[in-house]
Amino acid sequence: MSSLVRLAVSDCPDYPFVAFDAPVKLDQNESPFDFPEDLKRLVVEKWFLLSWNRYPELMAESVRRSLALYEQWIEAGTLITTGSNVLIALITQMSGIGRHVVTVKPNFALYSLDAKLLGCQLTEVPLGLNFELDLNGFMRVLEQYSEMGGVVYLPQPHAPTGHLMDKDGLEHLLKSYPNWVVVLDEAYHQFAQENLISWLNVYPNLILLRTFSKAWGLAGLRLGYALGQSSLIQQLKKLVPPFPLSCPQSITLQVALEHSDYVSERVSLIIAERERLFQALQHHSSWTAYPSKANFLLIRTPDAKEAHEVLLKQGVLVRRQDSYFGLEGCIRVSVGTPEQNDRFLTAALRIRAASV
Repeated sequence: MSSLVRLAVSDCPDYPFVAFDAPVKLDQNESPFDFPEDLKRLVVEKWFLLSWNRYPELMAESVRRSLALYEQWIEAGTLITTGSNVLIALITQMSGIGRHVVTVKPNFALYSLDAKLLGCQLTEVPLGLNFELDLNGFMRVLEQYSEMGGVVYLPQPHAPTGHLMDKDGLEHLLKSYPNWVVVLDEAYHQFAQENLISWLNVYPNLILLRTFSKAWGLAGLRLGYALGQSSLIQQLKKLVPPFPLSCPQSITLQVALEHSDYVSERVSLIIAERERLFQALQHHSSWTAYPSKANFLLIRTPDAKEAHEVLLKQGVLVRRQDSYFGLEGCIRVSVGTPEQNDRFLTAALRIRAASV
């Protein structure tokens, strides 16, 4: 079997995720709110009228046009696929193979996993004590491989910490290293109330990644997109197989874009609940909750395994993060509905009471 599979693939671990279930599911940074029921009905009606025996549009042209209009960006600089995870692999194929991929650690696992699978050279620069970007350390790596170039992956805000990286530092990287494709993963940007689209007019080496899985409440549809200058996005488009979106995906996204008011309302509620959770956890005797600009909180505990198990026994599912570099003892909790958050806080306080 070893001769049938590239060493880079056989040596690479599986994506690190173990599925659990619980009445209060706060482990995957999903929206706690389902897609609005009236919009679901509208999607089903439109889907029913469609001819199922026909292929969808070659490159999802109609919905791409609507998305570009929504983002107030050029259509030729907009690319949509089945999840931003797919785009990470495609960008690495485009600009990382035979070159270098640079990111930080801890980080979203797929940046490094895809780089390893594709046989790229990979460097992970540790974050600082407060999860800040070590700009000087990062620049040293980019200087070392400046002739080769490659891809930089940085989430803004950062996952899994929720930390918002310094914008001046990010701009410095974009200005100083034009031969590197800099990917800012904005999966959680709505919760940071930040929009970097104006940077696309200035930096031809910048790609913004966005998703419909978080703020839009469409994780089950698998929809993500890239924004950049047309010269770069049109090259990336060559790697996207024909018919990237199914008809149900395109119809649902079209309906969502035409009725997008629900998103901002839900984001405001999630931000308010995030801050309520953070403030409540400041009174925990043995846990440390870190400030977040995403839809989750990172919490350092004396024992992540114990915290996860005790919460799960009380019907609350969170995500262990203690296998990541620098996150010993950490768990991550997604912001849920007010009722779900109350159940989490009640369970968390019981852990405190049991430990004192």
